[in-house]
Amino acid sequence: MIGVNTWVWVSPLTDDSLAALAPRIAAWGFDVVELPVERPGEWDPRRAADLLAGLGLGASVVLTMPPGRELVDAPPETVQETQDYLRHCVDVAVAVGAPAISGPAYASVGRAWRMGPDERRAVYSELRENLKPVLAHAAERGVRIGVEPLNRYETSVINTVEQALEALPDECGLALDTYHLNIEEKDPLRAVRLAGDRIAHIQVCGTDRGAPGADHFDWPGFAEAVRDVGYTGPLVIESFTADNKTIATAASIWRPLAPSQDALATDGLAFLRTFWKRPDDSDPAVPDDPPSMSPLPTP
Repeated sequence: MIGVNTWVWVSPLTDDSLAALAPRIAAWGFDVVELPVERPGEWDPRRAADLLAGLGLGASVVLTMPPGRELVDAPPETVQETQDYLRHCVDVAVAVGAPAISGPAYASVGRAWRMGPDERRAVYSELRENLKPVLAHAAERGVRIGVEPLNRYETSVINTVEQALEALPDECGLALDTYHLNIEEKDPLRAVRLAGDRIAHIQVCGTDRGAPGADHFDWPGFAEAVRDVGYTGPLVIESFTADNKTIATAASIWRPLAPSQDALATDGLAFLRTFWKRPDDSDPAVPDDPPSMSPLPTP
């Protein structure tokens, strides 16, 4: 399965923007639409579920951690509010039929501070404790939580798969993003294999946040690693529109990453389809032997 995040075009997502985007996404041949929950109530999960079902699209759900959402090194009331938000994201996933929620569920994006070994161990212990009620809520509803390592410029808490495995409870999944893997992992393919069956969700984009394929990432090797660990979820293209100043600044989108946002999505889809099967193929969601690397031509 291949999906695309609505952040490629809009932020925040609304009922109206999803109603405009979803038919186009389906017509292009995507299998999944990724739905960000920036602030509860900005879009109606039941309305979204009906819309996507009518178009034959699945859903994935991503959480967001703006300033003020914290699970570590924060006042108890802030932690409680963040836990409530994460439980809401789980409920949204249930409503739209998404198997997981994913994102950096530990600290707000952009918040970073130096930590010695003892402080880091204490922060990880606090994170495990504060994730417990959210994980219990998710387990009761059959939803996985995938916690995402981010690059060093966006957090100092969890940057690598190895750190995530140290920090997170065994019952917590991981969400991997090729953008962050490319920056932080000495060997991104080894990191995928290290994450193994803990992988709950995968996001993909080019090394410059553009379309996957027209970049230097080892996509054939990545597909092989993903196949080796038995991941059967979607590969979801995540990039961002420069039209929204807030999200463009947060994601450091300073220039166009493709001829258009539509081209970013459709070029990425065309490349990923060369080695990732559709869900109705004879061997669902399992990569073929990947092709030799060849960037997509510029439209």
